Amino acid sequence: MKNKEVGDKGETIAANFLQKRGFNIIERNWRSKHLEIDIIASIDNKLHFVEVKTRTNRKYGQPEESISKAKMNHLKVGAEAYLYLNPQWELIQFDVIAIMLVKEDVDIFLIEDVFF
Repeated sequence: MKNKEVGDKGETIAANFLQKRGFNIIERNWRSKHLEIDIIASIDNKLHFVEVKTRTNRKYGQPEESISKAKMNHLKVGAEAYLYLNPQWELIQFDVIAIMLVKEDVDIFLIEDVFF
């Protein structure tokens, strides 16, 4: 699979994973200028900004290891833009979903309430 296909498949798996846990998916691939947020979801009156990283092998490490400080800062700035347009949200959280796709096996690792 190409990188875009891998990423799209991972985001679909992540959205389904969250929905099965009771999350309401509000946005997928939300954009503001050059910023993108993979998934914006809510549960229990809290808004979650979710970064999804998907890999098909461990050649370059675990998926979550590829999230740089710059990427998390982009997520933060994107969240600020989203909240400016949607000020009704008081509680927010940043999460990461790391997905390994190896043949037919899917390994999902949720890292909640990421602080940066």
